[in-house]
Amino acid sequence: MKAHHNNALETNMSLSFILLIVLILLLIGALPSWGYSRAWGYGPSGGLGLVVLIVVILVLMGRI
Repeated sequence: MKAHHNNALETNMSLSFILLIVLILLLIGALPSWGYSRAWGYGPSGGLGLVVLIVVILVLMGRI
């Protein structure tokens, strides 16, 4: 039983880690660094930053 629990925990943690990496890459990609996106301000990156913050909090609480 314990081996099954550890395996499920590893799978859950690896999925959380992959999700966190993808969200961080999206956050970096949303930074206004091109001419046409400079007028957007920090809205896109701020929104993704909020999502990353929520995911990090959920991971630390053990919900994800």
